[in-house]
This record gives sequence, structure tokens and C-alpha cells, in this order.
Amino acid sequence: MTRVVVTGGSGKLGRAVVDDLLAHGHEVAVVDQAPPHRLDVPHTRADLSDFGQAVGAITGVDDRWGRPEAVVHLAALPAPGLRPDAALFANNIQATYNTFGAARLAGVRKVVWASSETLLGLPLTTPPTYLPLDEDSPLRPESSYSLSKALEEEVARQLCRWDEQLSMVGLRFSNVMAEEDYAAFPSFDADATLRRWNAWGYVDARDGAQAVRLGLEHPGTGAEVFVVAAADTVMSRPSAELAAEQFPGVPLRREVAGTETLLSIERARRVLGYEPAHTWRDAPSVRR
Repeated sequence: MTRVVVTGGSGKLGRAVVDDLLAHGHEVAVVDQAPPHRLDVPHTRADLSDFGQAVGAITGVDDRWGRPEAVVHLAALPAPGLRPDAALFANNIQATYNTFGAARLAGVRKVVWASSETLLGLPLTTPPTYLPLDEDSPLRPESSYSLSKALEEEVARQLCRWDEQLSMVGLRFSNVMAEEDYAAFPSFDADATLRRWNAWGYVDARDGAQAVRLGLEHPGTGAEVFVVAAADTVMSRPSAELAAEQFPGVPLRREVAGTETLLSIERARRVLGYEPAHTWRDAPSVRR
């Protein structure tokens, strides 16, 4: 059993992460402005943009939890445009820096956090260098939100340089979906441009939670990042056909079979043992 503090544990991904960690025997506590979705999880509200509150939450809270062995950091404004650019950037980068710093002060050596697919040039108004997009794709943050994610990854790299015992795993999640979101997916086939912005990618929240758990179990040290997506796209059309139509001239680095994702999860599979177990095609709201 590992005691894990999950920031943002009441969000769409956070709820799945809490459920998955508990199901695998971990002790979980949630730091979030909103209460968790279940009553068997201790919870404290904290403003992580305030360093003192971040330290207080991560080092232990009276009557709630003691010092954790690991931190999962999901708390953030989760998309561009939710606040003015500078406010969103300041909130996300400060909260992440404070959480990372608080974890170090608490002696935590294992941190997993939510990075983002947006670092890969989303929305893909400028065609990518190649497909499928992967961890070697050039970083192209195109918004204040994705710029904050790029800086978070750099902060993690430098913190791990300072402390060789530290393990920090950044997960570049694709668009996180809950099962109730899948009812809308068949409509995407009518217009391939609707989801062109992220190469028709998504990830089921339960598979995102699997990736978080595997990141916590990863034995390595240092800062590592992984693209985390579903094994397929949101479309019914073949992925190679979509790529040729919407990104003419962009090379496919390898053969893409059927509706296979164009956000490569090969590194997460190889290093973490990640294997998506969920697809929108099996959702009750979609099955015919």
C-alpha cells in the first residue's frame, strides 16, 4: 500500500484515478476545491497557487492524512480560454511549481502529473512534421495553457537534475472522455474537420487512470514524459485515409492499421506497460 495525495481528484480524470488507485490497494487522499465523488476518501480544500497551502496539504493534514509516499498532480485549469491567458498561465504554472516544491519538502520521491497533448502543436492548424505524433515530435505550444505545460516539463527535468533520487512522470493526456461522452462520437464521422485539431485522439478516463498508476509503479528515476491516448481514434474511417485527406504531404512514419490512433502510445506501452482497455465503440450509448 502506498499513501497517495491526488490533487484535482474530483475532476473527470481525477475521479477515475481515485477509483483505480483504491481498487489496487493504495491509500488515497484528495486535494481539490470540490469534494470527491465518494465518501471513503479524505479531502481537503486548498489553493495550490499559495505555496504555504500546497506545503500544508502535501506534508499532511490533521485528522485527514499523514505524509504521503507519492503525489499525483492533476489540479489545473484544464483547457485554454477558461480564464484570460495570463491568469490561466499564472494559475497553472504556480500551482504546479508549488506542488512539485511541496513534494520535495515532504521527502516525496515519486510524482506523476498531467502534462498535455497540446504540446504537440494543437490545434493542428499548422500540419505536424509527421504522424503518428509521439514524444519526439517538436514541442509547439500554441496557447498560454500549452506553454504552461511545456514549462512544467522543464521544471520537472531540472528538479530531477537537482535530485537524482526523484522520479517525475509527465503524462501527455489526450482529450479525456467519460463513458457518457461517447454518445456524441458517431456524429464526428459527418465532418472530419471537427476533430482534426488533435488528430482525432481521445483517452478514456479509466485508461488515463491506468497510466497514472503505472507511472507511480515505474521503477525509474528522473523526468520522463509519455503520450497517453486510446488505441483508436474517434472516427470510423481508417486513420491513414483521414491523415492523407486532412494532412496532405505529412508523412506516416509507420503503417497505421484501421482506426489506430495517430497519437503514438508505443513508448507508454513499452516503458510503462500501458495498454488501453476501453474504446468508445463498446459504449452502451453507441452499440447498435
